[in-house]
Amino acid sequence: MPNVNSAAPAARLAGFNALGPADAEAELLTCCASRAFAHTVAALRPYRDLAQLTAAADAAVNGLAWSDVREALEAHPRIGERAGGTGRESAWSRQEQSGVDAAERAVLDGLAEGNLAYEERFGHVYLICATGLSAGEMLARLRERLQNDEDTEREVVRAELAKITRLRMAKLLGDQS
Repeated sequence: MPNVNSAAPAARLAGFNALGPADAEAELLTCCASRAFAHTVAALRPYRDLAQLTAAADAAVNGLAWSDVREALEAHPRIGERAGGTGRESAWSRQEQSGVDAAERAVLDGLAEGNLAYEERFGHVYLICATGLSAGEMLARLRERLQNDEDTEREVVRAELAKITRLRMAKLLGDQS
């Protein structure tokens, strides 16, 4: 499978646009692990710039059936647990959750307990765009979100998934700004 990140920055979007459908979907799955998302965004190529691609990705995430959101959630490790594997998505997940690296034991224990309570309440992993957040901030937001009703939490999860997807799309195409 071609790797769009192996090209010079100016050519990455053109390289992505030129990929075959299966390869484009494989690249997109590293940003959001929903097959419906990857199929939708790949089918709308070519994109003229990252902003247009990001807008399409946002629309695709917002249009996912809940079962497709759940599929995407299955690729995310619990907050405070490290993603397995050596692929791009695992590396991005470890980087995104780096705020837990220096956390005190009490905060890590709180995250572990909160993750379990969240999963019991909502039936899926607690998803938060962890980039730039400390472990304490992630824990505080987890505790707040445990108070949400199912519909409210689904809206929050979808918004967090969209944020993560936007960040990963930028990484995929080499825009680290």
